[in-house]
Amino acid sequence: MSYEMIALLMFASMVLLLVTGQRVFAAIGFVAAGAALLLYGQGAAELPFNQVFKLFNWYAMLTLPMFIYMGYILSESGIAEDLYKMLHVWFGRVRGGLAIGTILLMVIISAMNGLSVAGMAIGATIALPEMLRRGYDKVLISGVVQGGSSLGILIPPSVVMVLYGMIARQPVSKLWFAGLIPGLLMAVLFVLYIVIRARLNPKLAPTVPEEELNMPFREKLALARAGIIPFAIFFFMTGLFVSGYTSLVESSAVGATSATLAAIVKGRFTWRLVRETSMKTLSVSCMFMWLILAALAFGAVFDGLGAVKAIETLFIKQWDLDPWTIIIMMQISFLIMGMFLDDTAMLVIVAPLYVPLVKALDLGFENQLIWYGVLYTITCQIAYITPPFGYNLFLMRSLAPKEITLIDIYKSIWPFAAIMALTIVLVMIFPELALWLPEQVKVKG
Repeated sequence: MSYEMIALLMFASMVLLLVTGQRVFAAIGFVAAGAALLLYGQGAAELPFNQVFKLFNWYAMLTLPMFIYMGYILSESGIAEDLYKMLHVWFGRVRGGLAIGTILLMVIISAMNGLSVAGMAIGATIALPEMLRRGYDKVLISGVVQGGSSLGILIPPSVVMVLYGMIARQPVSKLWFAGLIPGLLMAVLFVLYIVIRARLNPKLAPTVPEEELNMPFREKLALARAGIIPFAIFFFMTGLFVSGYTSLVESSAVGATSATLAAIVKGRFTWRLVRETSMKTLSVSCMFMWLILAALAFGAVFDGLGAVKAIETLFIKQWDLDPWTIIIMMQISFLIMGMFLDDTAMLVIVAPLYVPLVKALDLGFENQLIWYGVLYTITCQIAYITPPFGYNLFLMRSLAPKEITLIDIYKSIWPFAAIMALTIVLVMIFPELALWLPEQVKVKG
């Protein structure tokens, strides 16, 4: 059997296992181990052993449990709910103000946690019931929560970008700064959409009654102090990092410690909080580590067969495709896979092929893998919220109040998916949106 046929068989076997509902890391790892044993015999036992040490020697992995813990402890201790109450008072008089406040909440949650799931959970359990109670259109606000939660994997500290950086061998700090401007741009576009829709049809987003907003100045000040804690933690953590006082790992430790101290000061640090936060942190962190280990093993075998070089030769030399045509084809493939797989699964499946291919293309600027990391992240999130099998759609249905149906959820996401697609186009036309900030900021390694 030719090496090309073996590579094709590996890829097909992995996809088949994933379609049958197997765990992502198990499917990818099983195919990698099986192919290695068939190809290399007993010597293949060294493959996973070497990949484990490669994974453990990559210190950026230590940031994963720190940032995940920080997000969960702020959420579970009710500090995120305090923040939403503050935004509710500040934006209640604005047409569509609660929806705008929800987007801002999602931006802040993204800066605390780095996972779209965390933003989705907080938005669906805290923001959605409040907006429904005040007469907001259920389709509009369902899209607001889903669109806003998508910022979690783009605005730093993004956990998904840590995974991409590991597989693509790119500095996580540069990837985080690359995602910041596109992420904030997307948030601004979301807010503009809400404002325009609310002005065109005021019934969709009524203002909050004055009696709910009129409160003594002392209460407003107390609310502001409670809501300002997440801002303070984020700016303290990133300020030390950007100024060079702390490294990436040290910055994550500062954030986790600050979040713990905030929960203690608020009087909400309990044994139940520690137990639930620790279990969730351990669960998510282990999932990502197993995924990365499986991806490294699969990539080692796949690359050893020469599959990467074969793809490069086919696209660039034999078919003579334009570099931008190849990039667009990759993006479309992510959208199609996203109908059936989650973002991390998509990355570990195609990274062994796409990362070397992007590096080989002549796009006319440097740091192409950093730039493509932003494209990948946004495209995967579009796929994550689009029918028929977008994971976030069903997560939203399980978290949302019962009056919001799956049909409402399907209808709600299209404007936000279109805004994400517009952001991708802008980043492709103006690569500086993703590349300018990483070049300006010098951070401690």
